[in-house]
Amino acid sequence: MMRYFIYLSYDGKSYHGWQIQPNGCSIQEVVQDRLSTLLRKKIDIVGAGRTDAGVNANEMVAHFDYSDIIDCKLLQRKINKFLPRDIFVYKIVGVKPDAHARFDAISRTYKYYISSSKNPFFRHYTFFMPHSLDYNRMNLAANCLFEYEDFTSFSKLHTDTKTNNCRIKEAYWQMSPKSSLINSSHTEVWEFTIQADRFLRNMVRAIVGTLIDVGRCVLDIDDFRRIIEEKDRCRAGMSVPGHALFLHKVEYPDNIFLA
Repeated sequence: MMRYFIYLSYDGKSYHGWQIQPNGCSIQEVVQDRLSTLLRKKIDIVGAGRTDAGVNANEMVAHFDYSDIIDCKLLQRKINKFLPRDIFVYKIVGVKPDAHARFDAISRTYKYYISSSKNPFFRHYTFFMPHSLDYNRMNLAANCLFEYEDFTSFSKLHTDTKTNNCRIKEAYWQMSPKSSLINSSHTEVWEFTIQADRFLRNMVRAIVGTLIDVGRCVLDIDDFRRIIEEKDRCRAGMSVPGHALFLHKVEYPDNIFLA
């Protein structure tokens, strides 16, 4: 039995998230269906994580098993002909038999985008924030994330995770190059980049919502730190909309790939 990693990107707007749902179409379901048709065998794929409804991915990784050696480039070309236009597979590679898309990932990076004014070209992929935000304050608060490992305050309630500990490796706001994609002098786009070994359900959206409160001066830096320490989701800010969130990158150790 051979194992393969499949790298894909998708626009999550029309889907009920990555994971198969009983009452809605998911990314996982669509990709599994197309792979099963092409390989003429029922294929199950396991993702590096799960994105919520409406959340996008520049890079999601999943693994699947097949009984024979696959021409990866040929399969990539074929599956992209059958996938809808909002899902694209850009790489399929062979990995060691015990490699796991979820458990072997050493880091995941997300990005969240905020626009400063209404713009018809950004509305699907940025969160319009009419209030003026102090991004310097937001970056100072984001630096507090490195001091902690337990992020219960930013986790969706009643999940089945064994631990709420995560190690944050990067967390910062910067002006996004997305704002230069369209010639507009009226809209600034800011992006929040956060990288960790793992993330809790709804964690990035809750962190962003709480940082927005810091940027609006509703909270100060010490308030942000206390929210983390109190481990109470009700104390943190709102969960921002999913359409402006992107799974940006998933990284693995080199030794799980076939030479």
